[in-house]
Amino acid sequence: MAHEEYVKDVKWYVVHTYSGYENKVKANLDKIIENRGLQDQIFEVVVPMEEQIEIKEGKRKTSLKKVFPGYVLVKMYMNDDTWYVVRNVRGVTGFVGPGAKPEPLTDQEIMNMGIEELEVVVDFEVGDNIKVTSGPLKDFIGVVEEINMEKHKVRVLVSMFGRETPAELEFTQIQKI
Repeated sequence: MAHEEYVKDVKWYVVHTYSGYENKVKANLDKIIENRGLQDQIFEVVVPMEEQIEIKEGKRKTSLKKVFPGYVLVKMYMNDDTWYVVRNVRGVTGFVGPGAKPEPLTDQEIMNMGIEELEVVVDFEVGDNIKVTSGPLKDFIGVVEEINMEKHKVRVLVSMFGRETPAELEFTQIQKI
């Protein structure tokens, strides 16, 4: 298998665990990956956490809370061997997916969860002329004024009724002309 294809087949999967076993599953899986030299097939094991701020008796306390209790995210190349390794870690009840087939997360789900920054490559820059391809301003022509890579949005000055009107659009709503 060509290396590029192999990399393309590396996806994030969701593993269901017994409640309270998420960190044990991560630790055990990390150990197995290291012991068996599987770093080139199972890349990352994550228990998504978020900071939670509690105020008790007037004192502010910050703690980490599991975002998805009972689940661990694994970035891996799925084949029979890697499936078997992950599936047989103590505390794992199975992969999430229809029937016995693990279903990888979509790019949108990965972005929404914030587990990985997907690199977005845009073919336009500030000052470029663009055409709006969808939404209420479809077919209008404009000039890129600002690009926000974090939010995947662009501010465009659209020519409307003889004057420039600023509009905030998604990257997917415009194309360079």
